[in-house]
Amino acid sequence: MCYRTHLPKMSALILFVVVHLMTYAQAPSSTPNAGRLLALENAWNQAQIHHDAKAIESLLSEKFIYTDYDGTVMDKAKFLQDMQDPAYKASSVTNDDVRVDVYENAAVVSGTYHTKGTYKSKPFNHHGRFTDTWVYHNGLWQCAASHTTLLQK
Repeated sequence: MCYRTHLPKMSALILFVVVHLMTYAQAPSSTPNAGRLLALENAWNQAQIHHDAKAIESLLSEKFIYTDYDGTVMDKAKFLQDMQDPAYKASSVTNDDVRVDVYENAAVVSGTYHTKGTYKSKPFNHHGRFTDTWVYHNGLWQCAASHTTLLQK
């Protein structure tokens, strides 16, 4: 179950479209792309809050791989299926210490997160780190790999 989400409630689809248009046909360069990648991360997390797999699908590369905090590994199809689970309900999520390192056609976004909510009616309160690897392909930034790790409080 993906527990890294954040942003106030806002239409994930609208946010996704705006961010997607901002990134389309933009050549990679360090500073502007850092902002674009942060916006894509936010769109991704907003889509997770609303269980909106359609909004996140184009953010992920076809070979996307996700490693969850418990060691579970998912491909793109399984990740999209998992994020639609109605048993997962985030009530509060914040990201801190976010860092974006942009390379020629790739970028690494990392940071810490704090997520609270319920899963299968049981409360959770997670503190962790995440690392997302993005690639610039066919005029778009797409996430190729994502990894989360829980931290001790």
